[in-house]
Amino acid sequence: MNIPDNLKYTESHEWVKVEGNIATIGITDFAQGELGDVVFVDIPEKKELAKDDVFGTIEAVKTVSDLLAPVSGTIIEINEALAEGPEVVNTDPYGDGWMIKMEIKDSSELEHLLDAEAYKSLVGAS
Repeated sequence: MNIPDNLKYTESHEWVKVEGNIATIGITDFAQGELGDVVFVDIPEKKELAKDDVFGTIEAVKTVSDLLAPVSGTIIEINEALAEGPEVVNTDPYGDGWMIKMEIKDSSELEHLLDAEAYKSLVGAS
């Protein structure tokens, strides 16, 4: 299982890459493995979000799951490629499988996210 050290994580299995005041967000390798084959990703629109707001859904063969904002902010970009090729979330969750980019409203919320070691403990990875 791939859990990069340079990212932050949520207990709901989103990852966050922070560059300045921009957060790139997707789901973790663990999450995509638990979901199975991803068939659809729905992120309705660019909008303002509070921490833990639902920003979209991800659909796999067996289930549909909500995607939760790890921090407050404004969606500035949606990965439009996922509409045509949602399976990239399975093959490259930390690269081409990213979902949204947000402008972070309150950077202090980043302190409440998990680091790689804490996330490994959460999912039972060594």
